[in-house]
This record gives sequence, structure tokens and C-alpha cells, in this order.
Amino acid sequence: MKMNTLSPAEGARQVPKRVGRGIGSGLGKTCGRGHKGSFARSGKGKIKAGFEGGQSPMQRRLPKIGFHSKLALDCAEVLLYKLDSLPAGDVDFAALQAAKLVPNTAKSAKIVAKGDVTKAYVLKGIAATAGAKAAIIAAGGSLAE
Repeated sequence: MKMNTLSPAEGARQVPKRVGRGIGSGLGKTCGRGHKGSFARSGKGKIKAGFEGGQSPMQRRLPKIGFHSKLALDCAEVLLYKLDSLPAGDVDFAALQAAKLVPNTAKSAKIVAKGDVTKAYVLKGIAATAGAKAAIIAAGGSLAE
């Protein structure tokens, strides 16, 4: 293979349309854009996502549903098996932050039951799900809220 023998694949390079070059070309006068309308105008070919031709769009016709709690952003979830990286004994929110199990932006934490815990922990000021409570108590720990 040599540089002077290289060529693009068949059909990869297309000759661009020459518009506005008289009626004999088939793309004269309106240049294939038709008459009037947004697509015939210069620079106005795009329509915003959700635009329905002036009709009230679907996202405005349908009622709002659901709720996103802003408090949920402040509470970090800690998986149960990740507690094993901490030494056995008292665990509070500061200990979780020191071990980098919760982000600095969190204001509270909740232990979620996923995996097993092998050490006895005493949770202080930390919420836990019912399954996580059962697992911690089964491992010899307790919850002091």
C-alpha cells in the first residue's frame, strides 16, 4: 500500500448539492426548501424539543406527579457490610465521616441492610432499617438512639 494509491471507500464521498443555480438544476429558486414555513427560513430550521406546532405541549398538559424530598439529599446511606471496616465498639456520625463511608455534604446517615456484619457495634445517633437493626443485634451490637 502506498500513499498515492489510497482512496476513500466507494460512496463515502458525496458531491454536495449545488442549490440556487437555476430551474434546470432541479434545486433553483427555493433550493429544495419549499414555500414559506419555518424550514424555508434562514437559520430557523430547528424546532425545540416538545414543540407541537403551537398546541399546548404534552409536558404541560399532563399533571405533575411525584415528590422529591430535599431532606433525602442530606441523609447518606451506609451499607451494612461496609461497617466491618470500622473497629468494633461505638459508632457515631463522626466515625462514619472519618472512615469516609459518608460524604462531607451529608448531615445524617442511615444503615441499610446489605451483606453481613461480624463485629459488635453500638450505633449512636445513626438510623438503621429494620433488617440492619436485626443484623446488628444478632452480631452482638445494639442501637442507642
